[in-house]
Amino acid sequence: MKFVKGSDRNQKERNSASFKKGEVIFKEGDLGTEMFVIQKGKVEVRKRIGSEEKILSVLEKGDFFGEMAILEGMPRSATAVAIEDTECIVINEATFDNMIKNNVEIAVRMLRKLSKNLRQTTELLNQIAGKTYQIPRSEILKEEVPSPHILRSFDWPDIKFYIKEEGITLVGRKDPVTEIYPDIDLSNLDPQKSVSRRHAKFFVEEDELFIQEEIGTHNGTFINGVKLEKGRKYEVKSGDKVQFGLVSMVYEKES
Repeated sequence: MKFVKGSDRNQKERNSASFKKGEVIFKEGDLGTEMFVIQKGKVEVRKRIGSEEKILSVLEKGDFFGEMAILEGMPRSATAVAIEDTECIVINEATFDNMIKNNVEIAVRMLRKLSKNLRQTTELLNQIAGKTYQIPRSEILKEEVPSPHILRSFDWPDIKFYIKEEGITLVGRKDPVTEIYPDIDLSNLDPQKSVSRRHAKFFVEEDELFIQEEIGTHNGTFINGVKLEKGRKYEVKSGDKVQFGLVSMVYEKES
C-alpha cells in the first residue's frame, strides 16, 4: 500500500492510497479511524459468517466504504480487498464531519447505505431463524414498460427511456453502495458524473407529466434552460428540453 499526500479544491488536506490487486485494505475486527472513497479500481467487501466468508458487495469508482469505523468508533465490521489495482481517497474523522455538514447528498447517501446494512442484517437474522426473506421484485429488477411518455437523449436520439404512467419514475445514476437503481439510469450518458444518484422524479397527474427535483441533488435540473427550484413540481410539455446536470434529454408524448 502506498500513501501520497494531496489536497482537494478547498485545500483540505487528504491522503490518497494505492492498493495492488488482491491486497487487503483492512480486515474484519481491525481498529480504524478512516473511510475510503474509490477513485480507480474495484473493492470487494467480505464478511465471515460461521465458517464461510460471504461477499457483501463489489464497489467501484465513486463508491465509499469503511465509514462505520468513523461513525461508531468500533472495530471494522467486514473485510475489504482490492480486486483490481485500486486508488482511494482516505478520509479521517475531521474531514468526514466537514463533508457531512457541507454536502447534503453525501449525508443522504450515508443514510441510505445504513438502511441497506440494516436490511442485510434483517435478512441474515431471518436466515438464522430458519425463515426466508424475499426482497421485493421491484427492488431487484426495474422492468421498462412502454408508455406514451418518452425521454430521449438530446445528443443520441436513438437512446430513449419510458416514463411510467403510474407511480414515480426516478431519474439518476445507479449506486451499488446503497442499491439504488433508478428507473431511468443516466450513468452511460454521464461520464462526468454530473447527475446525482437520485436526481429527480417524474409523475403523471391527469395525463399531464410533472417533474420534481430530489433533495440533495447537485448540479441542478433545467427545463428549456430554466433551473428548477427544489421541492416544487413543474409541468413538462412535449418537446421540452430537460437537463439533468450536464445530460440533456427531450420529452416526447406520443398521441
